[in-house]
Amino acid sequence: MGSFSLEGGSSSGGIGSQIGFVWEQTREPVMVPLLKLMVAACLTMSVMLFVERVYMGIVIAVVKVFGRKPEQRYNWEPMKDDVELGNAAYPMILVQIPMYNEKEVYQLSIGAACGLSWPSDRIIIQVLDDSTDPTIKDLVEMECKRWASKGINIKYEIRGNRNGYKAGALKEGMKHSYVKQCDYVAIFDADFQPEPDFLWRTIPFLVHNPEIGLVQARWKFVNSDECLMTRMQEMSLDYHFTVEQEVGSSTHAFFGFNGTAGVWRFSALNEAGGWKDRTTVEDMDLAVRASLKGWKFLYLGDLKVKNELPSTFKAYRYQQHRWSCGPANLFKKMIVEIAKNKKVNLWKKFYVIYSFFFVRKIVAHIVTFLFYCVVMPATVLFPEVEVPKWGAVYIPSTITLLNAVGTPRSLHLLVFWILFENVMSLHRTKATFIGLLEVGRVNEWVVTEKLGDALKMKPSTKSPKKPRIRIGERMHLLELGVGAYLFFCGCYDFINGKNGFFLYLFFQSMAFFITGFGYVGTFVPNS
Repeated sequence: MGSFSLEGGSSSGGIGSQIGFVWEQTREPVMVPLLKLMVAACLTMSVMLFVERVYMGIVIAVVKVFGRKPEQRYNWEPMKDDVELGNAAYPMILVQIPMYNEKEVYQLSIGAACGLSWPSDRIIIQVLDDSTDPTIKDLVEMECKRWASKGINIKYEIRGNRNGYKAGALKEGMKHSYVKQCDYVAIFDADFQPEPDFLWRTIPFLVHNPEIGLVQARWKFVNSDECLMTRMQEMSLDYHFTVEQEVGSSTHAFFGFNGTAGVWRFSALNEAGGWKDRTTVEDMDLAVRASLKGWKFLYLGDLKVKNELPSTFKAYRYQQHRWSCGPANLFKKMIVEIAKNKKVNLWKKFYVIYSFFFVRKIVAHIVTFLFYCVVMPATVLFPEVEVPKWGAVYIPSTITLLNAVGTPRSLHLLVFWILFENVMSLHRTKATFIGLLEVGRVNEWVVTEKLGDALKMKPSTKSPKKPRIRIGERMHLLELGVGAYLFFCGCYDFINGKNGFFLYLFFQSMAFFITGFGYVGTFVPNS
């Protein structure tokens, strides 16, 4: 027994010393140069993102101070009655509402669409129901019939499959004979509730400016105060609308269609090739193709449409996967087509390829996770690898402050937003690489869950039993793994470091742990 124990101890000690030997042999010639290279790459990407953010900040400041309103930049006058033509003077409008098992919100969206103010014989409401739950299907059909009985021209359309998901449904909806008489199509997702004057404020731009192919409205979030996660989303999306969409509209008359709360000119949509389901961002795909045909887009920041933010972490993760994977995949598919296009000028092509796609849709995700959650923490283990203060502090601080301009009311939540965005960058980076490499879940489409008033109604039920929660439902191993790595780096820096970097590492690791254990967002147990 003694001999066996001695050999076992010698064996384990030998393995430990071998690992130590390999580490010492590879540390200087391999690990340090590799980490220095990664720091240089991340600093380069940080500068690219910094320049892009500052550029957009300058443009938006100029637009706000000196810019003209959309009604001044384009021809705009209210639609007027024509005694001779009557209602025929108004263009024919199609309103499409694609939905899939939208039990909680179908009544809101259909009701809002049917409440749009426009001559009743010049508008068609088209509900495209891809629901697989027969009960929900019946409810949606009954709702359509209820509005039809009130004199609303509403069509309830279904199909035999879900091919192409939302793009497939919209494409199928265009095939009906009554659609051919329409001039413009307004699109609203199932949780969107446009105000009655929506068409009166958008259609005149299209009528009086034949070069405009799309008019996009801003989103207004009805549940932004539901939990801390929805507040974080509001901050990110407010920046997107306040800055990114406004800058694109003001400088190049181009931006990504948000997939909803917008009105397309039928001729622009058709010339661009209609809806395609080759990626999970069919809206952005259509916008880029239409822009390459020379069509201009207009963003109306003052026109807001109410909608709902995903309030469960599961729904938000699926949404962010689609929003990160899709653009990267579309960039790969279209970069050559954009570069070879002859209808748009070189400056616009550079803007679309470099600013719109490469920096905002790829670099922004990768550098956030790689630099702040992998490379910078690793530098505490290698004191000879230094990150300059301008790259570690000044650039990210400036970018963060510029991002905060969209939501002034949430400035006090800025630290939480930084930590949460770093956590989400894990999934966005993963999805970006999936899109670029076209592997795995590249075409995965999971409809974002909407809760509507479901949670508000739950407390009124009689003595609900405390739900049993499976650990697997709430635990996320990727977040826990990154959290453990950051915590280890923080402990190492606490013992050996001299610059207090461990404070960031501990806070960021806590954010990953909290997310990893599922304590983010609203939790809705399975009924």
